[in-house]
Amino acid sequence: MIFLRLALMICVLTMSGQALAQEADTPSGYPVPRFVSLKVSVAYGREGPSQDHQIIWRYVREGLPLRVTAEAPGWRRVEDPGGEVTWMHHSLLSGRRTVFIPEETELRIRPDNDANIEAIAEAGAILDLERCADGWCRLEAQGHHGWARADAVWGLMPSDLGLSDAATDSLAALSAPSPHDTADH
Repeated sequence: MIFLRLALMICVLTMSGQALAQEADTPSGYPVPRFVSLKVSVAYGREGPSQDHQIIWRYVREGLPLRVTAEAPGWRRVEDPGGEVTWMHHSLLSGRRTVFIPEETELRIRPDNDANIEAIAEAGAILDLERCADGWCRLEAQGHHGWARADAVWGLMPSDLGLSDAATDSLAALSAPSPHDTADH
């Protein structure tokens, strides 16, 4: 009986993931825009969606959050925290959600300005995004968990904050652009 329940749960979860992936009319089936992260420690951003296009950026930050702004079969047009736009092969990208810290940011034990500080994230840090609520996001890096104000991080969609996509015209309303220190030519 337990085996049957487990098999049924796996089947339902698999079907849910397939349904989510097929909601959007894109080559991947996922909505655009959305955030992904760099899966590898070194990746090349190109001018267009093929190996024939010139390399314009060399990224050296595994986990770097990237905003997918368009898709072509096998390729994603991405924007990095510095505002640079390149095309990357989909195999270089992960669905793991991370955020970029543009300026030194306090991580608090609770989502409250008066809560004790758990850690301080340095400018340029990349942290895993756990969840957001009430204008705060719970983040994790190197075993440290804490809450940061959502406007202090780059890499959030309006839906992460419980807003509709129509509630904001640009992600700049959620987080300011930072100086480009995430990629080298």
